[in-house]
Order: sequence, then C-alpha cells, then structure tokens
Amino acid sequence: MNIREIDAPLMKQAFLAGAQGLEAKKEWINELNVFPVPDGDTGTNMTMTIMAAAREVAALEDPTMETLARAISSGSLRGARGNSGVILSQLFRGFTKEIKTQKTVDVPTLSRAFVRGTETAYKAVMKPKEGTILTVAKGMADKAVEMADKTGDVEEFAREVIAHGDLVLSQTPEMLPVLKQAGVVDSGGQGLMQVMKGAMEGLLGKAVDWSEAGRMAGEPSGETTKDMGSRAMPDSVDVSELDTSDIRYGYCTEFIINIEKEYDEETEQEFKAYLESIGDSLVVVSDEDVVKVHVHTNDPGLAIQRALGYGSLSRMKIDNMREEHQERLIQNSEKLAKEQKAAARAKEKTAGGEAAPGKNQEPRKPYGFIAVSIGDGMGEIFRGIGADYLIEGGQTMNPSTEDMLNAVDQVNADQVFILPNNKNIILAAEQAKYLVEDKEIIVVPSKTVPQGITALINFIPELSAEENLKAMTEEMGRIKTGQVTYAVRSTQIDGMEIHQGDIMGIGDQGMLAVGSSIEGTAIDTLKAMVDEDSELVSIYYGSDVKPEEAERVFAMAQEACPECEVELHDGGQPIYYYLMSAE
Repeated sequence: MNIREIDAPLMKQAFLAGAQGLEAKKEWINELNVFPVPDGDTGTNMTMTIMAAAREVAALEDPTMETLARAISSGSLRGARGNSGVILSQLFRGFTKEIKTQKTVDVPTLSRAFVRGTETAYKAVMKPKEGTILTVAKGMADKAVEMADKTGDVEEFAREVIAHGDLVLSQTPEMLPVLKQAGVVDSGGQGLMQVMKGAMEGLLGKAVDWSEAGRMAGEPSGETTKDMGSRAMPDSVDVSELDTSDIRYGYCTEFIINIEKEYDEETEQEFKAYLESIGDSLVVVSDEDVVKVHVHTNDPGLAIQRALGYGSLSRMKIDNMREEHQERLIQNSEKLAKEQKAAARAKEKTAGGEAAPGKNQEPRKPYGFIAVSIGDGMGEIFRGIGADYLIEGGQTMNPSTEDMLNAVDQVNADQVFILPNNKNIILAAEQAKYLVEDKEIIVVPSKTVPQGITALINFIPELSAEENLKAMTEEMGRIKTGQVTYAVRSTQIDGMEIHQGDIMGIGDQGMLAVGSSIEGTAIDTLKAMVDEDSELVSIYYGSDVKPEEAERVFAMAQEACPECEVELHDGGQPIYYYLMSAE
C-alpha cells in the first residue's frame, strides 16, 4: 500500500485506532510502574486522557482536519490525568497545531507535526527528564525529520518512525538507573508506542468499533461532546493579588489580539519575553487565531503597541491597581468576616468530590481551597482545617484537568488554592489553572497528603497569594512522608529485594523498608524517617486497618520515637495501610 496523503476521515480512523491500541494494553503498561504499588497509574492515566479526546473525535460525522484537530486537542487537554496524561495531551496539542490548516497531510507535514508536538510537550514540563515518554517522543521526531528527506510514502515513514521509537524505548533503562534496577522500560514511553502502533493499524484500514467508547475507558457510556461541556479561552484574569501594599507594576492590562500576521511559536516566545521585560503576572494564551493577553505593567501603551504588530485588538481593559488597592482591602475584610461566620456553621461531610450543599451559592470570598483526598477520614481532616471542596482521588485514580475545572466552579472565591497531594496530579492542576476565566488559581505543589495538610494549616489570611504559596511550600519541605502498602509484583529497588505480597514502606525519595508484617514494616519505615530534628509524628491508618491494630502501631511508635510527640488519626484511605509524616 502506497499512501501519499492522509485526509481527515483517515486521520480520524488512525487516531481512534491509536486510542484503542492504548486501551487494550493499559494494564500491561500499569505493570511497568517502577514501584510495584497497587495503584492505577500510567496506563490508566494515558488511556483516560486519550479516551476523553476519542469521544469528541468519534462524535464528528463529517470531519475536516480543523475540526478533528480541535477535538483531539481540546478533548485530551480536559481529560488529561497524571503527568503521563498531561504530557500526552501536550504532544497532541503541538501535533494538531501543525495539521489543522491542511486539507490533507503528507510526509513533510507529519514530520513537522512530530517535531512541534515534542517541542510543546517539553515546554510543558518544568524539568524534563530523559529516559521518559519525552525522550521517546523526541527520538521519533528526529527520525521523522530524517525520513521526510527519504520518502513520500506515509506507510514507510510511519513504520520507520515507530521502529525507531521502539529502539529509543528499549534504551530508556540506560538513561534512568531506576528503570534498569527494576528491569523495565519507561511506562509512559511504552504507552506512547501503543498509541503509535494502534494508529498505524488504523491507517492501514483496521476497523474501529466505537459504540462502546465510554466503557472502554472505564467511564459511563453515551457521553457526547455536548455532555462534556466546553470552556472558552479565558476572557478575564482575576487580579485579587492586589491585596498587598507593595504593587510594583500599577496597571493591570488585558486585551485580545485578533491575529492578522504571522504568529508562530517563536513569535509567541519573543512576545512573552518582551512583556516580561516591562511587567509581571503575565498570562498569554493562544487559541486558533486569537491571543489572550494579561500583564501588569507601568506602561500599558508599550504592551498595546507591540501587540498591534500582530493584528487588531479587542476587549481592551486597563485598571489602575494602586487606586483600587484600599477599596479591595475593605471588600476583602468584609468577605473574610462573612467567611468566618460561615465557617462557624456545622460542617457538611464531603465525599466523592462533592461540596457541602449550597457551598457555591455562598457569597464570594477572597480565597478558597480544593484538596485531593483519599478516604473519609482524610476528607474530614481536610474539611476541618478549611478545605472548601474535596476531589476524591490520589493513587488509585488521578483526577483529570476537567475534574479540577469542575471543582473550581464549585468554590466561589477570588483566589482558589489547589492541593494536589500527589506528584502525579500536579501537572493536571497546573494545566487547569490556565483554563479558568474568573478566578486566580494557585497550585500548591504538595506531593503527599501530609504535605497538603501541613500546607493548609500554614495558610495565613493576611498574606498575599504569592507570600502564602512561598510559605506553604517552605513548610511542606520540612515534612518527611512514609507510605505503607503491599507489593503487587516482585522486583528489586534501592538495593531491596521485593516479592509479590511483601509489605513496603515508601518514602519521599524511595524505598525505606520491606517486610512481611504490616506493623513491623510500619515501624521500620518510621524509624527510617525520623531523625534528631523530628518533633512531631503523625500516623494516619487506612480502611484495611482495625482501630485496635492502629493503637498497637501507635504504642510502638511512641516507644520507637520517645523524643517525638506522636499523633494517631483515622485516615480511612484505601490501598495504603498507613500514611505517616515526621516534622
């Protein structure tokens, strides 16, 4: 078969087959997780990300390349779960930007799309690490550039690119020692290769039955693009950071550029760099042929003049923040008083990602909090220290970007702090931040539940969002966390031999203890965490632990850590027998 061009219907078929190829292997990909913990991670996250896009793609009856690109990009962006899912969505975002203006796609266009997708994904990750899905994507992009000079046959091009992707994937253990030690390749890279191989089959004519699209992803079937809802590009950016007397740049400047001249990624980066040189609090969001700009500056005219070089402007808005400062302080103090009255009411239990009844109908307040929680007990703890909304999730199910957006909708506040409480959820929260229209979102980079609890406890209403974020992050850095669970497979990590069914104690940086006893391993884990500076130990027992068993561990902990104050809490979390922190 000699394929010189791909039209929109064939591209749709290839994408859906790629989604199906990933879904079919998601459990196998989960098994590649370095830590043999019983959670649904890379395979599940990537599958749910691509399935969110696949539902939108499947709903297109007569697709054009433009509508197809929009469905893939928008659907994967909203459905992104976990780091691997967010990176996958960014690969799609860059890829579709390159193909959306084409009626058909040939090898040169595919080559450019691979490169653009990889560049977009690398930019989305603050500290890219080689030996991951990013490395595999880059390897395929490099091969795509090479093949564009050798052939015009799409099938030959795809086979060579996929073969090279497999080669790079096989080398990932040499790039990340932890992969080599565990005897596995990178799970995210493997997931990407399953997408590629599935897409190849679709390209060659494999039929895809999409009648069960929803159930394939483990979600309710029958959900359409309409059901998913839609969010426009941000129309305004909240300026509640005005609650500080030290305003460096006085004018909050916002406008939309209707692009009329060339505006590529290089141009966008140059524009951002210029705006950063004349101000701060910069947000530049590009979507189709418009660019939304928000910047704090002392000379709005400079920003406007530069923007006019790219096209006409609309929805221009300039606010003098210094004049508004005193008024805002008064308003916020009134809101704080109302909030304190509301907090005195009986607290409503929240589970499964539901706010207390009427929460989003309460008067708007200066700030609110969203926490990702695991278990009823943990939910009660978060609610008790000020969380407005809980997203049920964590290790067993990473919430999506759409879950974050829905939660933000339920918190009626100017500034909303999100506590992901899991390193694999932070990127999804960051991605949601740029899709919110009327609130300022602050993502606190909490990687564990104990870190999230500490961060929320240390919030100070009198400080600005930036000051609170800095203080909360610093306090989290003083927390050591341990998690006790069981091994779902045999492996070797950090010099420890682990057998299926063993009890493991996992710390912030790696494995702390392995044993056959839950209680013994919990104490061994705690001993590995506590040092001479530790003063407080908190133990949260899970849903599979009986209260009397937890009391025994509590007594053993007091004996093992005589210099520390030890607290015991009913966390109710699944999967993990104990979560522990030392500070």
